[in-house]
Amino acid sequence: MTLNRDFFVAVFFLVLVVVMYAASYSLPEPMFNQLASWTWPRVILIPLGILSLVLLIQSQTSGLEAATFSDLKGWLRDNTNPFLCFVLFFGFLYLMPLLGMLLGGLLYVFLTLCVLGGWQPRQMVLHIAISAVFVVGMWSIFSLALGVVLPEGTILRVY
Repeated sequence: MTLNRDFFVAVFFLVLVVVMYAASYSLPEPMFNQLASWTWPRVILIPLGILSLVLLIQSQTSGLEAATFSDLKGWLRDNTNPFLCFVLFFGFLYLMPLLGMLLGGLLYVFLTLCVLGGWQPRQMVLHIAISAVFVVGMWSIFSLALGVVLPEGTILRVY
């Protein structure tokens, strides 16, 4: 058995899928012929579990080198972007009561695009456009077309 990075990622996601799938049994039962509340979580978890299993099998059959944790500083330097994206996401969640889904989503997507794509003025204009189109578009679909009440925050009252 080879203990490489893919092995650890696959095991992590397999454990996550099993725990989340088991937790989906505690979701409430639907009323009045509605779609069950566990439907979409399970629809997502089943392919994720299958892909994790495929990754686990591939990690054992491929010739990847074993993971070494001797150079922690180098590993942190190589993985700065994922850590920054997680920090931005948790900041988005923390500021959700203040900013709401619309403003918080705009800020989160813009900052994430800038962290990953660069801070040059031309790129920032493109990041603003992408953020505006996709966040406002998704917010409009969910709140206006589907009638989902999204968090509005204390700064901007939408409803």
